[in-house]
Amino acid sequence: MWNILDDNGIVLAIVIKSNYDKKGITFCTPDDYSQQLAYMHHDAGHVILPHVHNEVKREVLFTKEVLVIRKGKLRCDFYTDDHEYIKSIVLEAGDVILLASGGHGFECLEETEMYEIKQGPYAGEMDKTRFDPIPNEMLKIED
Repeated sequence: MWNILDDNGIVLAIVIKSNYDKKGITFCTPDDYSQQLAYMHHDAGHVILPHVHNEVKREVLFTKEVLVIRKGKLRCDFYTDDHEYIKSIVLEAGDVILLASGGHGFECLEETEMYEIKQGPYAGEMDKTRFDPIPNEMLKIED
């Protein structure tokens, strides 16, 4: 698990690689994030008590997305809020990413299947501003 940071130390994304393994519950996000992400690893027989979630009014200003890569390879390109390219990473089957801030774009490097989880309700095109991607010859891919 690691944070993808911009040059100012701002968290752009949180990645849980498919080989991450730690017993118990690991919350990957601070309590104030509007989208929460946790990793859980429990032994057989572990019980999570039945529960309901209480009604709590929350204000969500920005959409945060979680992608779960089911199959394939996906390049994720990170941008500032001003559309300036920062860097890229490659995600593979089993990886999970929470897109926390800034902009992002993707290219499927192989046939890719993934799940996207985000807050609702969906605001359609009001929810995003599209812009041109970085040319391939300018990519900076991190390991």
